[in-house]
Amino acid sequence: MLSAKRLIQKAVLLHHHQNNEERSSLTAADFDLQVVIHYGIPSTASLLAFDPIQRLLAIATLDGRIKVIGGDGIEALFTSPKQLPYKNIEFLQNQGFLISISIENDIQVWNLESRCLACSLQWELNITAFSVISRSCFMYIGDEHGSMSVLKYDSEDAKLLWLPYRITADSLKEAAGFPSPDHQPIVGVLPQPHSSGNRVLIAYQNGLIVLWDVSEGQILFVGGGKDLQLKDDSKNEVDPNIPKDTSHHHLEEKEITALSWASSKGSILAVGYLDGDILFWKTSTTSSTRGQKNESTNSNIVKLQLSSAEKRLPIIVLHWSTSDRPSNDGDGRLFIYGGDEIGSEEVLTVLTLEWSSRMETVTCVGRMDITLAGSFADMILLPSSGPTEGNPKAAVSVLANPGQLHLFDDASLSALPSRQKHKASVLTMGFPMVVPTVDPPITVAKFITLPSGGNSSKMFSEIASATKRGSTPFQGGSANWPLTGGVPSHLSFTEHTGVERVYIAGYLDGSVRLWDATYPALSLICIVEGEVENIEVAGFSDPVTNLDFCSLTLSLAVGNKCGLVRIYNLDGSSDETTFHFLIDTKHEVHTMPQGKGPPLRAVFSLLNSPILALQFANYGAKLAVGLECGRVVVLDMSSLAVLFSTESVSSSCSPVISVNWVECINTCSLVKSPKHSDSNMPINPTEQVMFFLTKDATLYMIDGGTGSMISSHPWHPKKKSVAISMYVIDGSPSVPGLTDGKQLESDQNFIAKNESEHTTTSTGISSHNNEHHSSVNTLTREKLLDSFILLCCEDSLHLYSTKNVIQGNNKTICKVKHAKPCCWASTFRKQGNICGVVLLFQSGVIEIRSFSGLELVKETSLMSVLRWNFKANMEKMMSCDNGQITLAHGCELAFISLFSGENCFRIPESLPCLHDKVLAAAADAAFNFSSNQKKKQGTKPGILGGIVKGFKGGKVDHSVEITLNPKSDFSHLEGAFSKQPFSDSYRTAVDTEEVVELNIDDIEIDEPSLPTATTSSQDVKHMKREKWSEREQLLGATDDMKPKLRTPEEIMAKYRKAGDAASVAAHARKKLVERQEKLERISRRTEELQSGAEDFSSMANELVKLMEKRKWWQI
Repeated sequence: MLSAKRLIQKAVLLHHHQNNEERSSLTAADFDLQVVIHYGIPSTASLLAFDPIQRLLAIATLDGRIKVIGGDGIEALFTSPKQLPYKNIEFLQNQGFLISISIENDIQVWNLESRCLACSLQWELNITAFSVISRSCFMYIGDEHGSMSVLKYDSEDAKLLWLPYRITADSLKEAAGFPSPDHQPIVGVLPQPHSSGNRVLIAYQNGLIVLWDVSEGQILFVGGGKDLQLKDDSKNEVDPNIPKDTSHHHLEEKEITALSWASSKGSILAVGYLDGDILFWKTSTTSSTRGQKNESTNSNIVKLQLSSAEKRLPIIVLHWSTSDRPSNDGDGRLFIYGGDEIGSEEVLTVLTLEWSSRMETVTCVGRMDITLAGSFADMILLPSSGPTEGNPKAAVSVLANPGQLHLFDDASLSALPSRQKHKASVLTMGFPMVVPTVDPPITVAKFITLPSGGNSSKMFSEIASATKRGSTPFQGGSANWPLTGGVPSHLSFTEHTGVERVYIAGYLDGSVRLWDATYPALSLICIVEGEVENIEVAGFSDPVTNLDFCSLTLSLAVGNKCGLVRIYNLDGSSDETTFHFLIDTKHEVHTMPQGKGPPLRAVFSLLNSPILALQFANYGAKLAVGLECGRVVVLDMSSLAVLFSTESVSSSCSPVISVNWVECINTCSLVKSPKHSDSNMPINPTEQVMFFLTKDATLYMIDGGTGSMISSHPWHPKKKSVAISMYVIDGSPSVPGLTDGKQLESDQNFIAKNESEHTTTSTGISSHNNEHHSSVNTLTREKLLDSFILLCCEDSLHLYSTKNVIQGNNKTICKVKHAKPCCWASTFRKQGNICGVVLLFQSGVIEIRSFSGLELVKETSLMSVLRWNFKANMEKMMSCDNGQITLAHGCELAFISLFSGENCFRIPESLPCLHDKVLAAAADAAFNFSSNQKKKQGTKPGILGGIVKGFKGGKVDHSVEITLNPKSDFSHLEGAFSKQPFSDSYRTAVDTEEVVELNIDDIEIDEPSLPTATTSSQDVKHMKREKWSEREQLLGATDDMKPKLRTPEEIMAKYRKAGDAASVAAHARKKLVERQEKLERISRRTEELQSGAEDFSSMANELVKLMEKRKWWQI
């Protein structure tokens, strides 16, 4: 029976060992490094774009990445296949798409809902200007040869369509009769506000500007060029009032560098030039008629200079927003970057401008120069919820390098000084990062996977729920922060069993923050402040250098630069109102003031030396502390006392950088074993063996209970090296030099001894023995001797047998020499077993090696995965657990998943949605309703803002499928863009619009309408009426507006019917009956539409009133 039992055990062990080999074998296909979580703004950020309806901000970079930011910590990162800078980026407003253009003229469309690249189009020419028609799918593209083309994005087919509409420089010359721009590049294309996409301004590099009417196919305004005559008032620096007696002079070509509309209706254009000048062009077309262009004169140009210096910076950026109560169309604020004297301080200039009643002169009534924190990258206006064009309450977002986003709200900008120059630091709001990395600076971080179903998971869930109930939804945010876009995942509101993962970060100010990292959207659990209220503790607020967390006792240990160790109790069950302060031989007890964070249990003031290593042991009953001075201190967490402290273990006082505890069970058998008779371990019966590593790669082993040395001499490798980390690995990975028989013998001994083994726990901690702390190994003596020690150094990687190390033998099992210095290393698990090591080199290269001979399995880099360069001290903010690597770089924080096919974060269902379909449908309905009301009798201003604000503030079920897709107001552009602008067919189509007559017989009420590329007679008639009413307002009635007279012969030829009088009369009666039925259906449908519009208006007004009473935290 005994031999049969042993045979069965041997077969089981052999099968177990084979399974271990299968699990330990790694291939390159097992790994696919992907960024699963990203927070912060990239340091290479360069361009900004904003969707005023969805309230999303997009940030393009110089390395092919795009960051999209919404509200409540919603962020997303898009990575282009090519690592190239972007030169243009814009939203397709309220449609869920983002357009970007790289420097290689690759036009990309990003789908915000699916977070992927929807399509791309390679443009053959160099794109020099780009603009999207607001709320449409049409976009203008200007190229280096002076041509303007039109693209359309078809969301159904996910394609970019290149439409036939194209305007060349030669065609403009022929149409207008002015000198050719000599194929100058187009530097700007701006759709005119409130023109429904009908008008676009084209600006050429040499200073020529043209206002083009798409629907009419004609030039409305021409300005600039070589023949420009303008008023000059160069003596006036700030106040650009133009005296009546100013002289005229000839101005040569001026290269355009920036332009912006400077009025709400598009009647004034602000143009910035290379020489630092700013010209205001009045593009009003009141004096223009069909086929005639309104050329520039002295009365419609105003010049402004920020400095009287001879050499000035070019105007880089121009933006304009209307004032709160403008008396004229052009009254507002002009935001300028550039124009000052070369060599002056880098500032953003804000001018408050007021125009005269006849728009002849402009006065600067206020100026402020805002000093920037960092080098300027880009600027954009963020209008408040409401009409997207000319909104008076617009905040300013300024992007400065590296990765700094600052907001200047309307209140701070309204306090501009009058008349005088003023340089000041305006109150700004910095970007509220979910995980701060710069303000305050992060110094150390740790990522921990909690045991499933344990007390720690449930307790953290309770703390997180209490934090959410007692605080704002977005910690660090502001009620005035304008970005509110996106919809949180439904999993964020679902009560789950507990917190699965925790991210802990320590900071320069001594504070510590903990986040719930169960889902990709991190949520703050609690903040541990770097000070104790009303109590002075020297060094308490020094920078955090290391930390550790025990998931069994929910104890958090924080070590800082001055040698202070703080112990916090996170279980929430303690009613203690005191904390213990231990310094040298003194033990003081202080009353702890009531605070918001977790209670402070104890403070240990050890040596005045930075703490570099912390690790709990014995189920949280002990804490090992490694210091920079080379000493190790072990603390008793039950009695809050120092158990023992080693003297400087290294003659050179090398810093202790790594500590590993090994729990030993059945300690009475540790003296000697028949299977390991060659190894005599002088260990008294004890519970722990502690391994600690110093910077000079020296390894020490001590008794965790008494602090006595296990080996008489410390162990060190043959060659001196700079150590990074050390790991004690249990089990038997498949490595050369070990036979299967030896492994099987050890496993047999383990099973035989396991029948009589029992686990020892320290007093007071036995209630937590059902949980396991991942940082401590529990081994028998045999397992300890069969374990391995992985030593990671800057120049090499070594794998040793623990038995050889104890014996003082420095013979390696495997060794790998690095070609470049390594700075960080960590082991990782696969299916619960440690199977490999991941290394980061100072060159940014990432290597993944298996324990099977430390073979290289995969090689990649920070640049290919994250587009990051290596940064000094980056390794201090790195952590690895459960196949997830966390690392911080500048203003960015990223989580990288190692294994392919792994989805522990439940992506995509756990990801927030970037495009709010409910808000999009409501905004479209509000736009259409507002447009209809304006055509009838006008409507109350701000109805769209009420709808958007209401839907953002209310609780909406976003799981509802949205089918509402109102007809676009840009259908008239479809026909115009489908033809060449100067072709015969285009002119025929335009001329046909003027003679089309609408017959009631053309009206179909109940029949479904099919989409068509051509314009219907009803639409044509509607456009004709709008155009004629506009022409009447601008030009008055003309002879061309008289109806066409027909001769009797023409009338008879069209309406005379063949047959006798009776049949003609019957046919007429039939037509009258049909017409009467159509009129009745029209009347009923009109009543239904009117009733629906009234109901919608009433609902919208009630919703606005309801949501205006809500506070921002009630979202």
